[in-house]
Amino acid sequence: MTDASQARDPRARDPLSEEERAGGRLMELLRLPRHQALERVLYLARQPLYSLSPPAWLAGLLGGGTRTREPLALVPDSWPGTAAVGQEIAAGRFPLLGRSLAEPQPPFRPLGAEPRWIAALNGFSWLRDLRAAGGDQARRAARDLVALWIEREGRWSPLAWAPATLGERLGAWLGHYEFYGVSAEVAFRQRLLASIARQARHLARVLPAGLTGAALIQAIKGLAYAGAACEEGGPWLRKAVALLARELPRQVLPDGGHVERAPSVQLAVLRDLIDLRAVLHAAGEAKGVEAPPALADAIEQMAPTLRLLQHGDGALALFNGGGEGDPVTADLVLQRASGRLRPLMSAPQSGFQRLQAGRLVVIVDAGAPPPPGLDQAAHAGTLAFEVSVGRERLVVNCGAHPGDPAWRKAQRATAAHSTLTLADHNSSAVLPGGLGRRPAMVTCRRDEAEGNAWLDMSHDGWQGRHGVVHHRKLYLDKSGDDLRGEERLEGGHGGLSFALRFHLHPDVRATLAQGNDAALLRLPKGDGWRLRAKGGEVTLEPSVYLGRAGEVRRSQQVVVSGLTKSGETLVNWALQRESKAKR
Repeated sequence: MTDASQARDPRARDPLSEEERAGGRLMELLRLPRHQALERVLYLARQPLYSLSPPAWLAGLLGGGTRTREPLALVPDSWPGTAAVGQEIAAGRFPLLGRSLAEPQPPFRPLGAEPRWIAALNGFSWLRDLRAAGGDQARRAARDLVALWIEREGRWSPLAWAPATLGERLGAWLGHYEFYGVSAEVAFRQRLLASIARQARHLARVLPAGLTGAALIQAIKGLAYAGAACEEGGPWLRKAVALLARELPRQVLPDGGHVERAPSVQLAVLRDLIDLRAVLHAAGEAKGVEAPPALADAIEQMAPTLRLLQHGDGALALFNGGGEGDPVTADLVLQRASGRLRPLMSAPQSGFQRLQAGRLVVIVDAGAPPPPGLDQAAHAGTLAFEVSVGRERLVVNCGAHPGDPAWRKAQRATAAHSTLTLADHNSSAVLPGGLGRRPAMVTCRRDEAEGNAWLDMSHDGWQGRHGVVHHRKLYLDKSGDDLRGEERLEGGHGGLSFALRFHLHPDVRATLAQGNDAALLRLPKGDGWRLRAKGGEVTLEPSVYLGRAGEVRRSQQVVVSGLTKSGETLVNWALQRESKAKR
């Protein structure tokens, strides 16, 4: 089955086998930069020693206990949770990453669960949802679950003590301490702080552990929280600051985009950096540690780029994994990031462009895929775009369902994006551990005049296989009622199938116009748009939308298809508000 048919058919699921997962991990390791590969190999080689750590009572005799009776410095987590999710967790049901399990057994290593789901369970970020649910039942559930984890998972294990998961857990436990810990019995608080200290010692010993990107920032944040809270935490805090100073210039590009090139990751990293700023402000002076100067700069740079990636509804565009997210959280992050948000329409280093006129917003992936080692979740969606009108989404990408491995390959395919596919082949090779073959050259030129805007882009992802370069031009007029595109396939011998896809949001109703050279698109509030094309056959086909966590929604896509010609193939299209299209 081709990548294109997988994206069209929600039944075409292909879960990864254990051999594929192992191959993906090996491929990921081989493609890491040398210093990170060495760090990862050393961490993996030492894992058998971690399981030999002494029991808690012996660790105390050897000086491995904690002298802290109460956390010294706390930065309460202030990000919004979801009360409905918290109520489910309080009742014993865990809806994480789009999959819900009731009373998982064994408690933190449920049989048959995906490693990512187990990591989310052991990360405890869902304490935020319990806090949002409120009440004594939620508080007791939080306390009981933390106590159960200390009892069942207090000794090292590969999944529960993985550095990124461990960092997430330390940040969650300490960030929500006032919710579930302050009113607890003294014995519980002492067990909790002893476990925090033990986990932090391990984290300080193994970091950076070959981690890259957002996962390393998450681990650094957990180490900083523990360093601020524990009396012995000065060295942990200093190590966290040193790693942060090393990573910021590597991960935050000059235009403020994150190197992983995913809107959801942009939001997560910016939120973690805001928390790191707060904890270093709270504990830095007492511990003799200062925040690296690059931290404030990174926060100020990343906020406008996050704004670029928001649609009119405040939620995020769907590129390189992740979903729409919560617009309230995104706006709160932007408010806390900086009081001086300059408008940003172009992020050339991170490869995103925004066209905006009237009520129409177009967000375009106009950059090369993220580099090896940072592309584990990257999609083959080069030159894809999304369109929203006011608060309503019109043209989308399919998105991602992180909790279901059956979707992982199909959702990353080029055919799952609003761009062009050639001969049912992806513009980048989709592998379990990242991307293989990819475009060597991605170009983008932007021009603006009198309120109109043009993008002239290209990528050579099919150059080696078919000798073809894809050129895409987009034009948006100043009224916001007329978006036009030109797709040009340059090179090749002809006779290859192509499909230009416009995935539609599930709330959009689509019908073919007479003559089958156009599609009429109707938004929920009644706004009508006409999509016309020349140079291929226009059809309506089924699609899926994975933009919201835990939801798989059926939708439609407009497909313009045909065969390439020798030398050059041209497709022109226009997306116009219905009143203007009639004129």
